[in-house]
Amino acid sequence: MVNRESFNLTTDPWIKVFVTETNQEETVSLIDLFKNAPRYRQLAGDMRSQDLAILRLLLAILTTVYSRVDTTGSLYPWLEPKPNSSEQLEIDQDIYSEDGRDTLFETWQNLYQAKGFSEAVTDYLTEHAQDFEFFGERPFYQVTTEDYDALVPQSKWVAAGKGQVLVKQMNRRVSESANTPAIFAPKAGKSKNEIPLAELVRWVITYQNYTGVTDKTKVVTEEKFSNSAGWVYRVNPVFVKGTTLFDTLVLNLVLVDTRQENIAYTLQRPVWEIKSVRTYVAERTAQLLPNNLAELYTTWSRILHIEWRDGRPQIFSAGIPMFGCENALIEPMTTWRFDKRNNEYRPAVKGLKTLGIAMWRNFGQYVKVHKEDEIHEPGIVIWLRALRERQLIATNAPLLLNSIVLVSDDNATSQSPAIEITDDMQLMADVLFDEDIVERWPVRIEDAIAVTQAIGKDFYHFASDIGAIRNLEIRPFASSMSAQFYEQLNEPFKAWLAGLSSQDDREAKIIVWKTTLRKIVVKVVDEVVAASSPRDVNGIATEKHGPLNIFTAKNHLMYSVDKHLELKKE
Repeated sequence: MVNRESFNLTTDPWIKVFVTETNQEETVSLIDLFKNAPRYRQLAGDMRSQDLAILRLLLAILTTVYSRVDTTGSLYPWLEPKPNSSEQLEIDQDIYSEDGRDTLFETWQNLYQAKGFSEAVTDYLTEHAQDFEFFGERPFYQVTTEDYDALVPQSKWVAAGKGQVLVKQMNRRVSESANTPAIFAPKAGKSKNEIPLAELVRWVITYQNYTGVTDKTKVVTEEKFSNSAGWVYRVNPVFVKGTTLFDTLVLNLVLVDTRQENIAYTLQRPVWEIKSVRTYVAERTAQLLPNNLAELYTTWSRILHIEWRDGRPQIFSAGIPMFGCENALIEPMTTWRFDKRNNEYRPAVKGLKTLGIAMWRNFGQYVKVHKEDEIHEPGIVIWLRALRERQLIATNAPLLLNSIVLVSDDNATSQSPAIEITDDMQLMADVLFDEDIVERWPVRIEDAIAVTQAIGKDFYHFASDIGAIRNLEIRPFASSMSAQFYEQLNEPFKAWLAGLSSQDDREAKIIVWKTTLRKIVVKVVDEVVAASSPRDVNGIATEKHGPLNIFTAKNHLMYSVDKHLELKKE
């Protein structure tokens, strides 16, 4: 139960973090988090997807602040205050075009070197404290009764009690609808709808990012639209993870649009700075992609209204039109795939069928290996390259690309969470952005992955042979064995990748991986042979290959492996 009239996100504790020194969990406010970010190792919310949603909120605040003022709190010269206008600032693009990009990179460098955020962040949060009040006239990430009723059909007004979303639906660890109970949830019975206020705040933010489509209430618009899933639910998230929360925040702090030269300055506008809820919904009806990161990072998928009954929340939800993800290249935290039919880039969304494919196996989605490739690198990788080119990060700086994906159930009518996947891939900056024309590391890494994939196919054929010998349904059996084989490869390959540097003999390092790969194949196959049954030994007769048993299957595999690896025998 909640019995308070005020809860302000700037000063009241609600964000969970891990303290580096004690390795203990702590709950802090926004102001405390930014003041002490170097002391915290990472966010420590209720699930990793929640951490990502909150990370984007934190980045929206930082992007807004440091795109307006430098680390001393001084307004940039290309900005002029407009006190008597709805627009707070006026932009002089001519002044910005002279050295604005350099100035913003300098601000980033000063933050990175200072290892802490300046007072400008606290000043901004103090000035906008009312925008972060969870209760009151304009509750954070919510709408009032008056606004809700003005935007939805009369039959869905608050007084009618329809269009509610239960706490257990919003809680992505439960995600239980009113019709289908979540059997393996961390809560049971009535407790699924009981929640502390700080946790509710975290789930409200998360829900806007990871909304499913089970709810039917929508705002009234002239043209019909379908309720959309939350924005982050529709992408394949990737970001940089630092050794501290400060490092994570500053490395992902994109202050300059580096996709191309001479892009005009855009004023950052997070959702709480938009004039009113009705203005925001009216703008969203046009389904236009935001032109600034702060607005994108704080995008709503629903208007939410919370009624409090005896200290318990009753949450009303209505869908609002969502912009499309086609060519939404302003989004820095996703990989992309090129749709040749429509000549468009779309987020390379992960699904249930691709759960077992680790990041390193899709290396070419994260780094443009060949300049003629049609892939578009994630914006965060483009940003890191710009920092490296300006020598703002060291050549031997380890860059840990991290992925947190909440995978839906692939049901178009629900898109409820099915599983959360986390993965990472670490490379040195001089490896990720190696410009050596002849021996460029990304090309050699992609070649090593291609050989590894070839060995994976060899193993799949071996598994198919075993399935045939055992008279099993071959495809599911071979797929299961193949997935287990790749699990054996993930950590060794990631370790090999993290150990590369621009000073390495490329060929020698490739041979190291190939040797490791062959050892893993031998180890896995020997384990299969050791656990073989009399049927495996006796085998079966085949028309194409003659007698087939565990030993001939092994011989076929090792012949193919040695052929693909091309390792010279001493």
